[in-house]
Amino acid sequence: MHTGVRTLWWSVGLSVILVAVVLASATIGPVAIDALTVARATLNAVAVPVGVSVAVESAGVFGASVPVPVPDVSYYYPFSLSVPTTAEVIVRRVRLPRIALAAVVGFSLSSAGAVMQGFFRNPMADPSIIGVSSGAAVGAVATIAFPLAIPFGLQAAAFAGALAAAFGVYAIASEGNRTPVATLLLAGVAVQTLLGAAVSYMLLQSGQSLREAVYWLMGQLSGSSWAEVEVTLPLAVLAFAVLYAYARDLNVLLLGEADAHTLGIEVERTKRILLAVASIITAAAVSVAGVIGFVGLIVPHVMRLLVGPDHRILLPTSALAGAAFLVAADTFARAGPAEVPVGIVTAALGAPFFLYLLRNREVHAL
Repeated sequence: MHTGVRTLWWSVGLSVILVAVVLASATIGPVAIDALTVARATLNAVAVPVGVSVAVESAGVFGASVPVPVPDVSYYYPFSLSVPTTAEVIVRRVRLPRIALAAVVGFSLSSAGAVMQGFFRNPMADPSIIGVSSGAAVGAVATIAFPLAIPFGLQAAAFAGALAAAFGVYAIASEGNRTPVATLLLAGVAVQTLLGAAVSYMLLQSGQSLREAVYWLMGQLSGSSWAEVEVTLPLAVLAFAVLYAYARDLNVLLLGEADAHTLGIEVERTKRILLAVASIITAAAVSVAGVIGFVGLIVPHVMRLLVGPDHRILLPTSALAGAAFLVAADTFARAGPAEVPVGIVTAALGAPFFLYLLRNREVHAL
């Protein structure tokens, strides 16, 4: 079957699964809401951007007030179906923002995971392999433990820390105009260890903020808002589009850098772009959801077993499967008598399943 047709069929099937998981998730909670009401409220929440304006807001930076431009998007809501007011409020303002953010984060982590596994030619690689999650943890825990007056608070600190770590690792690993993959991997491990020590020290000094910091490190989606979705979703879609544009080049890189160069690929330029964009999409996800493990490792690995190593198929299928997986995991995390961080659920589900794969079949070669 032609690659484009296979991609389309897999994407449609996984999109249907994602929609089903989203609707099922929105019915679950302390207040039971039937599926038809959820579907109506979800359609009412569908918004089409129709305009963008820029508003200037004041943000505190180390005690000083600094004007910060903030985009203000106008939306058109094409549906206005009849839904009980209480159900409308619960679905649109409480459940759907959290579900949407879980889908975006799962989409982002799985996309980055598929790219990292191809980039390093190692199916055990994940988005945090070059220190992105550790850098985000430093930024977030520093903000929690030692309250810093910075624009946009914890999310901005985590995003900045993630990017600083990723590009720092790249700078350390670069040798002239080349960045050997093995050196990049080792530099990532070393920087992760160093940043882990910094996080541990800050946790010791966090005092009353320890619980909040630990919850963030475990990965959590409680308190999600549409504002977080509005910021993260466009970035995730744009980054995915760039990664997908390089899917063919990533396929060629699997042959080895020498062969890729012979076939006309600008190896170092391609590596820089893939690494930068994968780091950005991971940083965006981690900054709003905390450190959520195994999504970027398990989902691309499983999809590779199902669809093969061609990144033209693997990237979109991994992204959609990751979105559905994290929505389902977060639903499980909040469905019990006491909510638990979603990172615990993904680890509890992902680690045994991955061990099962390793035990019963060989790790798929890239």
